[in-house]
Amino acid sequence: MSTVFTIGEALIDWIPEQRGVELKAVGGFSRAAGGAPANVASAVSRLGGSSAFIGKLGEDAFGDFLVETLAEAGVDVTRVLRTREANTAMAFVSLKADGNRDFSFYRNPSADMLLEKDEIGDWFEPGDLLHFCSVDLIEAPVKYAHREAISRCREAGGIVSFDPNVRLPLWKSPEQCRQAILEFLPMAHLVKISDEELTFITGISEEEEALESLFAGDVRHVIYTRGAAGATWLSKDFRVGVPGHAVSVIDTTGAGDAFIGSLLYGVQRQPDFLGGIEAQTARELLAFANAAAAITTTRPGAIAALPTAAEVNDLLAAK
Repeated sequence: MSTVFTIGEALIDWIPEQRGVELKAVGGFSRAAGGAPANVASAVSRLGGSSAFIGKLGEDAFGDFLVETLAEAGVDVTRVLRTREANTAMAFVSLKADGNRDFSFYRNPSADMLLEKDEIGDWFEPGDLLHFCSVDLIEAPVKYAHREAISRCREAGGIVSFDPNVRLPLWKSPEQCRQAILEFLPMAHLVKISDEELTFITGISEEEEALESLFAGDVRHVIYTRGAAGATWLSKDFRVGVPGHAVSVIDTTGAGDAFIGSLLYGVQRQPDFLGGIEAQTARELLAFANAAAAITTTRPGAIAALPTAAEVNDLLAAK
């Protein structure tokens, strides 16, 4: 089996005890492991796949907690480095009444930003996958570590996946975020993007034109998610879509990560993915990922909310 590597941030999410109030009004929080790349790796391993996380954490109690949580989820943590130069990142979250979130990040800098280019090894084999997001594409050593990892994965015959996962509060300006995404997007083979991000990233208001513009560089597949409205898989050869699921939403934290992690879990079982994939196979992988994301929204937190393969298959069978 190939391995899904993820690179970037692992952090502490502080989840509010109250819903439907602004962050400044929250009186108490509970600790949860988070960070999109860490969540994605955990989603893969939770389903029974092989995953590994690449990143840097502080030599602090929160770093210990994250390493232990990832390892317990089945993620290979042998590429997790530790540093005394900065602390592990934290994000305080407020939950709106509909389960959506606002974030306040504490990372100036945080340990994840200090991952260096020369700390990336020859870890990739043909057929392995490397997944990354935009949070750690800021102007810091970790940006260049991403470039190195992407280059090594591609040279080894691996598949590169990119979920921009836009978090504007972490950037000096929205345009700086957008330009970083556009710089890295052509390096990926597969891109996942949400309806909330499409116009911002592409600068194009017309949906079809915006989606078509994402096929830049080596991008072969675009996964377009629309929350409860479902998701669409676009390639140069086909377009398939699946509807959403009607569930009682508690917390949307990690839903997008559960989606892409579950999708990559399916992709790692397609040995000739870069050579081509059938439309029916794409539809099945999309339906599985959509169901996994729906289940995640019915539970609080991110990693703790991730479903097993049996739970996903049960939901699909019930439809």
